[in-house]
Amino acid sequence: MAGSLAREARTSICRIATSHLVIAPDHIRGPESRAWGLLVQLYSLLSHRSWGMGDLGDLAELATWAGRVHGAGFVQVNPLHAAVPGTPTDPSPYRPSSRRFPDPVHLRVEAIPEYTALSADVRPHLDGLLRRAAELRGQVLSGEALIDRDAVWELKREALERLCAVPLPPGRQAAYEDFTAAHGQALTDHATWAALTERHGPHWSGWPAPLTDPRSRQTAAARTELAARVDFHRRLAWYTDTQLAEAQRAAREAGMAVGLVHDLAVGVHPDGSDAWSQQDVFAAGMSVGAPPDAFNALGQDWGLPPWRPDRLAESGYAPYRGLLRSLLRNAGALRIDHVMGLFRLWWVPVGAPPTDGTYVHYDAEAMLAVLALEAHRADAVVIGEDLGTVEPGVRETLQRHGVLGTSVLWFERDWDGTGLPLPAEAWRASCVATATTHDLPSTASRLTGDHVRLRHRLGLLTRSLAEEEAEEAAATATWLTVLDGLGLMGAAPGGHLPGAAPDEEAAVLAVHRFLLRTPARMIGVWLPDGTGDRRPQNLPGTWDQYPNWRLPVADAQGHPVTLEQLTASPRVARLLRTVATEDQTPAPMVRTAPPDARPA
Repeated sequence: MAGSLAREARTSICRIATSHLVIAPDHIRGPESRAWGLLVQLYSLLSHRSWGMGDLGDLAELATWAGRVHGAGFVQVNPLHAAVPGTPTDPSPYRPSSRRFPDPVHLRVEAIPEYTALSADVRPHLDGLLRRAAELRGQVLSGEALIDRDAVWELKREALERLCAVPLPPGRQAAYEDFTAAHGQALTDHATWAALTERHGPHWSGWPAPLTDPRSRQTAAARTELAARVDFHRRLAWYTDTQLAEAQRAAREAGMAVGLVHDLAVGVHPDGSDAWSQQDVFAAGMSVGAPPDAFNALGQDWGLPPWRPDRLAESGYAPYRGLLRSLLRNAGALRIDHVMGLFRLWWVPVGAPPTDGTYVHYDAEAMLAVLALEAHRADAVVIGEDLGTVEPGVRETLQRHGVLGTSVLWFERDWDGTGLPLPAEAWRASCVATATTHDLPSTASRLTGDHVRLRHRLGLLTRSLAEEEAEEAAATATWLTVLDGLGLMGAAPGGHLPGAAPDEEAAVLAVHRFLLRTPARMIGVWLPDGTGDRRPQNLPGTWDQYPNWRLPVADAQGHPVTLEQLTASPRVARLLRTVATEDQTPAPMVRTAPPDARPA
């Protein structure tokens, strides 16, 4: 690599496989100036054109509206990775089949060019699918049903099979061939795995023995036999990649400085596409988890096979490089879930309790060098989710490399001293500052205490309801006192009388005004906070007890809200206008600031 990159770069040589040379920038760039944007779970964002869950057409519309009307700089979404098929499919976007390829369930079918070329004899069937999709959408938006990914996919798969039967015109065919050539063996493996699941089921560990090896003669023969289905799944990957590119283009054309922020899950499902095709780099018989802590005395087992650090090094980190390159193709930024995994992961033997696990370390300098190189190539920002237990020195190392952290208002306190809320000016600049995340209560729920009562109803509290409510009320009151003392409560609709209890929307606005006073490089607004939604999208510690990953965005009363209603909502407009108009002084650019002192 030559030119300016070589002059500003440093060299990182893998310690084991010395034949591999990675030349990477010292630092990942941050936003040119402070950016604010929306955080949203895409499946939860339904429009009047959705097929029962949010899709990439909805994402493009949201980005265009947020950028053009309110000046937002980015939209961050949940992982859009391909899921493992099944009945029912695991709805969690954080246990994917493949992190290298997106899930075609997110496609806007009618936006695919071949849709307009369908023959007259096929059109009635497609019209029937559209009617059934409208019924699904209506049931979700009326509150009669939860988001049903399997039902949506059944309809879309039928439609896509007919679209894929339409011959591509020469220009489209050339583009498709370019895509398949660019993704090579990885795409062929993914499509082969998908075709084999249709015949042998989703759990490859139970397939006929020769097919569990992606390089066996029997697998090659099966790929030839199933060539039409393999090509079908290749075509779906291309369609999805194309619509992701269109959504990112729409975001940038709307004036967004960053655009789409994609989310990288910490691992993959053991029976998924990546675990099948990359068996040589995954640790057989091991699962990623977390050690026991004050909140979970038994520890955690996430059921995700970890990468082997020795095999990564031997390959020159090729699987990691390919993963990053794929995700950054259509992104202005990448959020890395559990970014501490670049340094170490808690390995648990399959079948053993998490308490029997141990930490296995990775070459963080090599991992960060590859990350910096791919981010440089894509001209992208990198955000690390560094919440929870963090090994000493990790945050400082990430900051030195230009990886932004994640700071959530309710957790930002002076833990080494008074325990009181951390003043805005004391927050770290190298972060995305937000009021909540997909795993935490919405701001309205926290302010009202609804999340405590929800966990009580589900039997998740370890103390009495009264004790939990009292502690939560005290913590919330402390923050409200700080916000009121800073004069941040007074500009809510209808005003705020001194000494009077603030209404919930006034407090939500005040929370975001406080975030704007921090030096944070990016400000994230959880979209359901704009509607007053009090239901978490995911409630850790639950499975069937709570509808995780299956709820549409709703209002304060729990009534689902469409994209059209959301963009016309006065309450949403007040929140976004507050963030946009009161953030008039960009935070200073921070490149190599001294590491901030934070609790480990």
